[in-house]
Amino acid sequence: MIRKTKTFLKELGTELNSHILPFWINRMTDKENKGFYGRIDGHNKVDPEAGKGSVLNARILWTFSAAFNATHEEDYLNMANQAYDYCIKFFLNRQQGGVYWLLDPRGKPLEKKNQIYALAFMVYGMSEYYKATGISQAVEESVNLFHLIEKYSFDNSRNGYFEAFDENWELLQDLRLSDKDANEKKTMNTHLHILEAYTNLYRTWDDPFLLKQLKNLILLFFEKIIDPETWHFKLFFDENWNSRDSTFSFGHDIEGSWLIQEAAVASGDEKLIAQSKEVAVRMVDRIIAEGIDQDGGLFNEGRGNRIHDTDKHWWPQAEALVGLINAWEITGQQKYFDQALHVWEFIKKNIIDRKKGEWFFRVSQDGKPYVEEDKAGLWKCPYHNSRACLELIHRLK
Repeated sequence: MIRKTKTFLKELGTELNSHILPFWINRMTDKENKGFYGRIDGHNKVDPEAGKGSVLNARILWTFSAAFNATHEEDYLNMANQAYDYCIKFFLNRQQGGVYWLLDPRGKPLEKKNQIYALAFMVYGMSEYYKATGISQAVEESVNLFHLIEKYSFDNSRNGYFEAFDENWELLQDLRLSDKDANEKKTMNTHLHILEAYTNLYRTWDDPFLLKQLKNLILLFFEKIIDPETWHFKLFFDENWNSRDSTFSFGHDIEGSWLIQEAAVASGDEKLIAQSKEVAVRMVDRIIAEGIDQDGGLFNEGRGNRIHDTDKHWWPQAEALVGLINAWEITGQQKYFDQALHVWEFIKKNIIDRKKGEWFFRVSQDGKPYVEEDKAGLWKCPYHNSRACLELIHRLK
């Protein structure tokens, strides 16, 4: 066991510090227009005219801030500084407040909508950057965005958060985060990442109202979002919390299993902590039973009583590592650790691109990569796989 753990730790450290983070440092910096390129295709070709997304840039900010906090490597701080400076200068809407969704390569807003998901990630990134640097503006910007989310997005009558607004904070007709999502007023995904952001902010800003809203989010997951019969997240809801879709996402399930517990621990509420641990194990058990293939890879999605998308995307594999190790820490049961190693072997064999760097966006059920998919883009980022490495290194040391 000790030998396995040491080998696992060494491989995670090598993957993070020698492969994932150098890929982003060496290939993504836009020296002409500042900030970072908006896209690198599956063949490692930069698209200098691709739009620059707020979510990608906030995730880069979080990733390199967190990496510096863990390692104190100056190269990581330099990347975090670059990301922070660009976000402050270009992504924050100084007139109406909020975060622009998409910029052109030169920093001009292309889509000005306030997608709450994007605001949450900016809170996540800025609060982590504050921990790295102590720059007060970073936490001040996080707090300002928190107040905007609470002012405009929080549903005071029915609880929860609405999805998206225009630049003047009018609720949009098309609320979707992406084309694959249902056009509904409330979603699991946005609530999960508000939860994640508020957890990180609370670690740096001990505010009673923030704590109240953080606890409320945890309870929303327990009472509205987790299906107590299947232990999957319900994904899409109307304003009255009626579930509008039977789809479930294995990646979000296992990511949420540990993020909810992390939030409960940050809150300091012993009752929520105990409940979050029970929920985490139940969700992980269901994922092992239904969602992990014989080769160790995690399927993407199911609907109703069947798996309808057997592709294996990069980010659910990363989140599976953390969720399984978290279940092992809760229970002490070796099966969860062994399953994490099984997932890691799948990642090493199928997901890591040994020739061109970083991780493939997804592979088919039999392990064939979709090489036309982005290596970097609006949704392909260094956040999931870097965070998994950082989390496991911290937990296993």
